[in-house]
Amino acid sequence: MFRFIIRKLAYGFLVLLGVVCAVFFLFMALPGDPAMLTMGQRTDLGSLDAVNKELGLDKPKPVQFILYLNDISPLSVHFNSNQNQEKYNYTSLLSFGERVVVFKFPYLRKSYQTQKSVTAIIATALPNTVVLAFAAIIFAIIIGIFLGTVAAVAHQTWLDSSVLFVSVLGISVPSFFSAILFQWVFAFVLSSFTGLSMTGSFFMPDIFGVTHLMWGNLVLPAITLGLRPVAIITQLTRSSMLDVLSQDYVRTARAKGLGYTKVVFKHALRNALNPVLTAVSGWFAEMLAGAFFIEMIFGWNGIGKLTVEALNKNDFPVLMGSVLFAASIFVAINILVDILYGVFDPRIARK
Repeated sequence: MFRFIIRKLAYGFLVLLGVVCAVFFLFMALPGDPAMLTMGQRTDLGSLDAVNKELGLDKPKPVQFILYLNDISPLSVHFNSNQNQEKYNYTSLLSFGERVVVFKFPYLRKSYQTQKSVTAIIATALPNTVVLAFAAIIFAIIIGIFLGTVAAVAHQTWLDSSVLFVSVLGISVPSFFSAILFQWVFAFVLSSFTGLSMTGSFFMPDIFGVTHLMWGNLVLPAITLGLRPVAIITQLTRSSMLDVLSQDYVRTARAKGLGYTKVVFKHALRNALNPVLTAVSGWFAEMLAGAFFIEMIFGWNGIGKLTVEALNKNDFPVLMGSVLFAASIFVAINILVDILYGVFDPRIARK
């Protein structure tokens, strides 16, 4: 089991390293002068040169890449100085000469536009995305498992066909179209009945700076974001339930006189949820990483909206930090799910 976990962690590290390479060289090729973005359009050449030197932009691209890896790596090497200690907030592990091997939180640098820490910017947007992701996945799990179970129990009836039609429709309709449609119908045409707003986040400050929880703003983004997972979970639950309901132990339980409802929900459903777990973990990782279209359309101040705005402004540190955060979420959740599979089924860990 230990070797299995180490192997999964190694795969995750290689995936993240590949993402870092792709992100760095792709975004560094985009047009725009970082020094100009940092200092403004009316700065002098001397100031621009100083900023380029401070950011390491006067060095060749391979050297810049090594410096970026050194910044984002938890284990890194730096000159041992008070300035670096304040910048990276590191813990020294080993000294040699003027350099020191340190342990630190990944340093994602500062925004070109606001000069704020990228880590702080992501931390500000993260709570909105977490709330939206949890609300959407809970909605998807409840509705998807219920519809999938109903379809399996009512196999080859009009109810089964209706559920399949709705699930296929949910998969086929693009999320941005569903978002615009829901926004127009429920927050514009029927706003006097629903009381829902077209845009807004969950955490909203008032004019006095006091943050309020806006539950109404959560309804439409969560439902829209959960539609596609609902469709996937419905079909997976239906397929898995049909397989389980045909097993011998289910027929034996029915022959012993157990009620059909008890057999379905206590015995069959519990054994049919393994494939659903995989789907839920994947969708939840995507939601945490940021639902770009949903957050932009509903004005939801989360990771997705932050990433799109950074791209529009050529704010490379924020853009790269957001993408790396999203990739880390995917990798971490997938590793966790693989380890859980290995715990519950030791045969997987021995492969």
